Amino acid sequence: MTVYYDPADRACKSLVGAFAREREITFTVYCERGGEDDFSARSCMLVLHRDGCEEEEFPMRCVTQGYTITLRFHEVGLYFYHFRMGPLRIGCGRLRRGEFGAEGEWQITVFEEDYHTPDWFPGGVMYQIFPDRFAKSGQYPIGAQKVLRRWGEQPYYRPNAFGQVLNNDFFGGNLNGIREKLGYLKELGVTVLYLNPIFEAFSNHRYDTGDYLKIDGLLGTVGDFDALVREAGELGIKIILDGVFNHTGADSRYFNLYGRYPTLGAYQSTDSPYADWYTFHPFPDQYDCWWGIRILPAVNEQSESYREFLFGEDGVLRTWLRHGIGGWRLDVADELPDFFLKELRHAVKSETPDALILGEVWEDASNKIAYDVRREYFQGSELDSVMNYPLKNAIIAFLTSGNTSPLRETMRMLIDNYPPASLHSSMNILGTHDTVRILTVLGGKQCATKDEMATTHLSAEERMRARELLKMAAVLQFTLPGVPCIYYGDENGMEGYADPFCRACYDWEHPDAELNEFYRKLGGLRNEYREIFRAGDYEEIFADFSCIVYARRYEAKRIYIYVNRSAREYVVTCRGRLREYFGGAVCGEKLLIPPHSYGILTDI
Repeated sequence: MTVYYDPADRACKSLVGAFAREREITFTVYCERGGEDDFSARSCMLVLHRDGCEEEEFPMRCVTQGYTITLRFHEVGLYFYHFRMGPLRIGCGRLRRGEFGAEGEWQITVFEEDYHTPDWFPGGVMYQIFPDRFAKSGQYPIGAQKVLRRWGEQPYYRPNAFGQVLNNDFFGGNLNGIREKLGYLKELGVTVLYLNPIFEAFSNHRYDTGDYLKIDGLLGTVGDFDALVREAGELGIKIILDGVFNHTGADSRYFNLYGRYPTLGAYQSTDSPYADWYTFHPFPDQYDCWWGIRILPAVNEQSESYREFLFGEDGVLRTWLRHGIGGWRLDVADELPDFFLKELRHAVKSETPDALILGEVWEDASNKIAYDVRREYFQGSELDSVMNYPLKNAIIAFLTSGNTSPLRETMRMLIDNYPPASLHSSMNILGTHDTVRILTVLGGKQCATKDEMATTHLSAEERMRARELLKMAAVLQFTLPGVPCIYYGDENGMEGYADPFCRACYDWEHPDAELNEFYRKLGGLRNEYREIFRAGDYEEIFADFSCIVYARRYEAKRIYIYVNRSAREYVVTCRGRLREYFGGAVCGEKLLIPPHSYGILTDI
């Protein structure tokens, strides 16, 4: 006997993906009856359990083609299920389809009825900027013990005599430099700018916050920031700031390890107003740090005064929202406890209801376990969405191996587990300040040491091959569910291994005109077909080992996308006459897919 169950098929699961509580949902398992292994007479059971609870069995009703059951979920949370037909288990197998004997379970994510994400975000294009390295206009005074470098030089990476990499070299990128490039960003189709930290700090990455309420002087003034927000807004571009709330800098007005601030820091005295922000054992030289890094003392999120400082009426979150930002990206969100994120969401949404809250989570965020605790990111009271590292990894795995399976499995997982609004608001990345540049990854050259990374570059031939793979990656990034985020310079073919080499200065003097134009075309596609990318369904049309064809559909509108990593030629049947987006060629119902190719087809 064969069975068919696919949670991405509404004929099997009437609500695809996560859904709100009190919604009615129907599960249907299809089967062919007959033969010696026919257990249909013994019925079929839905075996369901809420996370952390015992399993319950629910008998399914026999229908002509199989078995069905309709349930209503009254409680928010995670649930897991499989089916049992006679003595046989039907579990989550390859591509998340039902298979006899499969040990895997499917997941149900149930969220609050009033949970929604900002309408303005999905359908757009993000652009991530590392502020010190994107663009500069003029020069601001540099602080003590900081080194100003010439634009385009290689960032310092070797440790000093004490074995420390200080990250104290700066290239002078600033807010006015970003302002002057807004026209360039608009041409790319950018609708959202995500800025790595801009608050006062000692290091060039600024994740060691010195003062949450002050723009770093090397970047400019609060007036410069307001002008950036205003002028970006006039072009339809919102600004997202990086919220680093799990730790501060040791060199900050709150901890004040070096005594450079006039305030009484927690390191200096137990009478400091910031004393309970940190955990000492014993005071003052032993304290909790982020991943053991002493310049990043970890914050005690239980501290009422710290939470008031962030979430209060005049707190950090509301202050910068009043400057007109579009929302926050939360650094290391999985290290911020649930109660903290819930208070954060309340503060943000109370101030600006349509502000965005994106979390840095590297795994499936719907069922993430951090520090032995199941997280509740997508149940209605925490995040709007997350950085889409699973998709990034899947795209890279497909393009470097030629095997579609990682991409197909990941897409099915995301569609099945995420609330639809969160899925369409996922931050689809190919690289960030924390990862090797995507062009370098696709080039395939491995390095073992920082010294090797500093001197290794792609040859002309390797770069040409990597650029073609980058175009395939960008096509996937821009057309799969979620919001594509360009890491600054990827559209200009920047190379770079791990930090700090992935954080080099943008080379404005040597533009890659052809690659720039390619990204502008992709940005134009998302603008022209925004409704499809804002909420359109994803449908896999065809896939084998090395080629995938899928559609994005919204009401009567549709787009077909293909990527072929093989030397084979394919012919796929599509409905109606279509136009190839990049070249303009018209094709009928028979779509010819050349070897090693990609394409986007739109209705005529």
